[in-house]
Parts: sequence; structure tokens; C-alpha cells
Amino acid sequence: MGDDLTPAQERQLGRMVARYPVADELGERFAAAGYELYLVGGTVRDTFLDRVQDDLDFATSAPPERSEELLRGWADAIWLTGARFGTVSAAKAGWKLEVTTFRCEAYTAGSRHPDVAFAGTIDTDLARRDFTVNAMAVRLPDHHFVDPFGGLADLRDRVLRTPVAPESSFADDPLRMVRLARFAAVLDARPDAAARAAATALAPTLDTVSRERLRDELSRLVCAPTPAAGMDLLCDTGLADRFLPEVPALRMERDPLHSHKDVYAHTMAVVDRCRADDLTLRLAALLHDIGKPATREFCGDGKVTFHGHDHVGARMARKRLTALRYPNDTVDDVSDLVHLHLRFHGYGDRAWTDAAVRRYVRDAGRRDQLERLNALTRADVTTRDRKKARRFADAMNAFEARIAALQAQEELERIRPPLDGHEIMAHLGLAPGPAVGRAYRMLLEARLDHGPIEPAEAYALLDRWAREQGIGGA
Repeated sequence: MGDDLTPAQERQLGRMVARYPVADELGERFAAAGYELYLVGGTVRDTFLDRVQDDLDFATSAPPERSEELLRGWADAIWLTGARFGTVSAAKAGWKLEVTTFRCEAYTAGSRHPDVAFAGTIDTDLARRDFTVNAMAVRLPDHHFVDPFGGLADLRDRVLRTPVAPESSFADDPLRMVRLARFAAVLDARPDAAARAAATALAPTLDTVSRERLRDELSRLVCAPTPAAGMDLLCDTGLADRFLPEVPALRMERDPLHSHKDVYAHTMAVVDRCRADDLTLRLAALLHDIGKPATREFCGDGKVTFHGHDHVGARMARKRLTALRYPNDTVDDVSDLVHLHLRFHGYGDRAWTDAAVRRYVRDAGRRDQLERLNALTRADVTTRDRKKARRFADAMNAFEARIAALQAQEELERIRPPLDGHEIMAHLGLAPGPAVGRAYRMLLEARLDHGPIEPAEAYALLDRWAREQGIGGA
């Protein structure tokens, strides 16, 4: 398997063989045809971290048309969308496979696809990869380990280096600088001095990268195990200023005469406290306080306020996520969470009516959004005062129990006015128009204030409202 592996690492590669039997099957097919085939990239890296991959990446000496021939009849399905870049994709027994011809490449500024030239050796192919930890390979089916750039040692030491000079690597594809931050978050690793310096110097070249590619890397970073490690790097190098300036702006200068918590450090703590498998929630956590720099005010008593930062932050979040080409539903959900993230605070200090609870649930919207809002509210409490944290947790527990009780009684998620638009128009003799909408909203507010309303009572409310408005024949 390789002369530089420890017995433990040899066992890890052995587990990989057992874990991915399709890899050996494919290796035997390519070897019988006279071609080399290697498992590469994240599949090999994650093997040494005891992590399992769903997608398997291979590099081969075979040209794309021969890879297609060798896969056809063996794979369950084949896709050729990447064939002009040397990649043939396939599915086999539930695994997703990508087989790419050895290549060297360079990127045209602003392009998401490289100019491809096929190479002759695995070492040349590995040299084009972003970091040494992703430039390891295992030859199939004999399982010979290939590590020309010391990636295994870097993985052990949690160091991120580029196989070639970082200035050259990042110039070829500036997105690799954001990937540097992403892998810092995924692997809890640190870049070496050369990579950090190159990223700082070349940060302006990130402007040539498409917003979609930046969005995808940001999403992976935000959902990584240690997001602060990656976000710190983006902010320290100036990379975040190029596509996410609202986050480094949270590192506000502290006035020694006034006191407030470190907003950036608080933000990263909130992100870390949110579920890593929910991108919407983690984006909301990252952006929930971005309205604070614009709303900061110094008070004479030494305190600092940020009144309205929830409303301002929601608008800023919508603008930034739209610019990064996030789907509309994600933009809506995140900006709504930012807008509502302060709504619960104060519940433990004063009595909330049932109407207030209904409005909280109604404004949150769908059940998953309500759960996210409550999760964000809990995560937002990062105080080290245990008594204060306990009081808040008790209040939140009581609030969620109250929501559940009302939910059981009234089906809060489906709150509607007791009459619909057609019934309003028929009763008042109205044609479609603004008056119908106003009547509808009046009945909705009555439903929120008083709970379920019988039809007879609803019609009486409608008649009274119509008389006050001078509408219809009531």
C-alpha cells in the first residue's frame, strides 16, 4: 500500500477497500484494459479521517472515450456532461462515481471551467489540485498509496498547503482562496504562512469569480464543523470584504468609554450553536446581527444600543443573499429569521397574551421556520452567567410548551379568518377590490386576538366593521 504508511494507516486503507468494493471492481476493469486508475481527492483524505464519502472520485490514464467504454455495461447509469473536461460520471450500486483523465489545467479569469490539457502521469494530475491534503491517491486494484506532496503529514498536522506555489495556484483559480477557508472550517486546520500571505495579496482577484461559485463555498463553510476557523481566515485576509463585507464589519472598533459585547465573536458563537445540517439556520445565525454597525448609538450612561438592527439586518441579509444568487426561498427564510430573531426576548419579563403567541407563530410561518426561529433564539443567548442562561432556557421551554398547547387546541399553523374572500364579498355585496382585503385582515386580527370564531359571530363583526367603514349595504 505504500512504504510511508504506519500500521494504523495501512488498516485505514484496508477499511477503505472494504467500504468501497466498487472501486476495486472498476480498478480491475481498467487494469485489464491496460490503464491506470486511482482513487483521489476527498475520498482518500476522508479515509484517513475515518469519514465515509457518498461520491467517489477517480483519476485515470484512459482518455474519456475509453473510460466511457469501460463503464458502459458495468455501471447502472452514465452521464457525459463533463466529458469535454475529461470527466465521465456514473452510478453503480448506489455509489456516485466520477472518472477523470489525468490532466493539467489553467483557468481563464472569471470562468468556472478550466482550460484542460490531458497529462500523462498521476503526479502531474495531483499537482494541479488545490491542497496537498487533497493531492493523495490510491492505485487500484493493488492499493498502492501515492503522496508526492506530503499531504498525509499535512493532514496529521492540520496544515493547509498548495502542491505548487500558492501564488500560482490561486492565480489559476482565485476560488481556491475561499476553499482554503472552507477546508480550514471542515478540517479545523490552519493555512501555512505562504498560503495565507498569497490569499491576502490576491484577495482582489476574487472579484473575477462568479457569485454562484462563491455561494457554494460559503454554504459548505457555514455548515462545517468549525465555521469560525474558516470565517476568521476570510476576514483576516480581506477575502470576505470582496463578497461578504457585512461579516467583517461586525468587528467594530470598541470605544473604551462604552461597553458592548464583541459582535463578531458573539456571531460565530451563535453559528456554532446551531445545527450544522441546516444551511438556512446557519446563514441566519451568521447574518442575524449584521444590522448592528449601522444602528449603533452611544448613550451617556456608557451603554451602547442597536435599536432596529433586526429590521435593518433583514434588509441587508436579503440584499446580500440575493447578490450571491441564493434561491428565493432561502433568501426569504433567512431574512425572515433575521427580522424575527428578537421577537421572543422579554417573554420571561412580562405576560404574553394568547394573541401574542398566535402572532409569533403566524409570523414565523411554516413549522420548520418556527423551529428554526426558536433554535436561533436559543443560540443567540451566549451569556456566561449561568443563572441568566438558566432563566432564559426555562422561559423558552415554557413558551414552547405554551405554543404546543395552543397548537393542539387551535391548529395555529393554519390560522385563517373565519370567512374567506368570497364569503365576505357575497355578504357585503362587494366586487373584488381593496375593501375585501381590508375586511379579510380585520377578521384575521380578530381571530388572532380572540381565538376560534363561529361563523355567526364573524358575520356580526363584518357587519359592524362595514357600518363603521361606510361600506356595502350593511
